[in-house]
Amino acid sequence: MPTKPSRTLTAAVTLALATGSATALSAPAHAATTTKTTAAAAAAFTADDGASVLSANWLDNRTVDLQITSPAVGATAPVRMLVPPGWSPSATQTWPVLYLLQGAHDDYTSWTRETNIEAFTAARNVIVVMPSAGPTGIPTQWLNGGKDSPDYEAFQVTELWQLLQRDYHAGTVRSVAGVSTGGYGAIMMAAHHPGAFAAAASYSGILNTTFFSMSQIIDAIVLRENLDPNSLWGDPTANAALWTADNPYAQIANLSGTKLFLSQGTGTFGGTNPTGGVLESSLFPQFISFLSQLGALPATVDMYLGGVHDWSSWQGEFTKSWPLLASSLGLPS
Repeated sequence: MPTKPSRTLTAAVTLALATGSATALSAPAHAATTTKTTAAAAAAFTADDGASVLSANWLDNRTVDLQITSPAVGATAPVRMLVPPGWSPSATQTWPVLYLLQGAHDDYTSWTRETNIEAFTAARNVIVVMPSAGPTGIPTQWLNGGKDSPDYEAFQVTELWQLLQRDYHAGTVRSVAGVSTGGYGAIMMAAHHPGAFAAAASYSGILNTTFFSMSQIIDAIVLRENLDPNSLWGDPTANAALWTADNPYAQIANLSGTKLFLSQGTGTFGGTNPTGGVLESSLFPQFISFLSQLGALPATVDMYLGGVHDWSSWQGEFTKSWPLLASSLGLPS
């Protein structure tokens, strides 16, 4: 594989996200039952490729961390799930599903750690799932020297979905939203799988991966995790076809029929988070390029002055997008 030329990386292209951990609480009655059901039914309730729930750890009466044995990832991958009011292992009804995707250098706990999503959805009839996308937070199929693995897109779109429907009372409707690299994932997965998601929302996502300087930013994300940038999609020139196939900008026509919410700030300089402000501003031109490619494709767009590339901006953007997401899921806003 051709070697990618060395590139100067600056602090402006790194993400400074806090880390945290959840504290396990005593499992409620239905949680204990669910854990036993999941363990006992793991062999029976599997995805088509053999993916299965290895364990379910209830943190409270709504929050459960699933460990999923994933052939697509080639490892065990975690998912945090919030169940709606009235959910139980023996429920006879189903619920729509909202995927919330992590950003780079974070993990599947980020949405519950950094936002009010637990309280926000406490009285809403929706299953919320927050799947891992690995340390880079890029939910894609990695080239990885021709191994085509790990494949976090297949894990999230296919394996997890089949397990949710077979084990956890997911219905037939789902929507997806994500921050940063998760915003990329939300739009890209909707484009790769037309009709799979009723809506897709991106908050400060990378929506044109081949726009000027975007490959360097993507390289920086991969390098920060001590991985070879070529292991993602290969060299942008030598593997141009793969970069195009995994570029939301180039696949935008496939988003017809999917409700879209797209938000991006112009960024700030200085302040308490100068790195986040500069990174947000560096993503703004590629966001404009994506909007220019939409043509007549309808989208709800929130392009705002200022903003930083972190949760202080994204929490509010999620709230703004909720009416569109709720409508796509058949829920009141």
